[in-house]
Amino acid sequence: MATAVLTQLSADLKKPKVLVDSSGTGPWHVGEDATKFSSQVWQEAGYKYQHTAKQFKVDYFQKHDLILAMDLKNRAELFKLAKNDEEQSKIFMFTSFDPKKSQIDPDGPEGESLTVSDPYGKELVEYQKVLKVVEQAAAGFIEWVRS
Repeated sequence: MATAVLTQLSADLKKPKVLVDSSGTGPWHVGEDATKFSSQVWQEAGYKYQHTAKQFKVDYFQKHDLILAMDLKNRAELFKLAKNDEEQSKIFMFTSFDPKKSQIDPDGPEGESLTVSDPYGKELVEYQKVLKVVEQAAAGFIEWVRS
């Protein structure tokens, strides 16, 4: 969902141009489409996107300027994969771009509040809740890019 939202919200940005990519830290669902509820929720919200799951590769640190983690476990996995401080400096929690959460330290006592819950296997309403979290963070990200 985050990729669907970010792709559409950043489409009109020219400088800097934002290209959005998505991957998981593990091999789960590689090659599969998005879940039915996930694509239903973003489509009903007006986002157009086609998703195929893939796994994060170490060379993405060289190919991408920013790496946005959705939860603290993913963030920790990304830090393990990073070879140096420069690569680690590219890793951010996605929701830290939400203005209401921008002051939260991912390593602090409130760090867990930066996690985007994974609705996989849950009811439609959980996907709808996640979309709201994603939209808040994505809007903040776009404002950050423009500033």
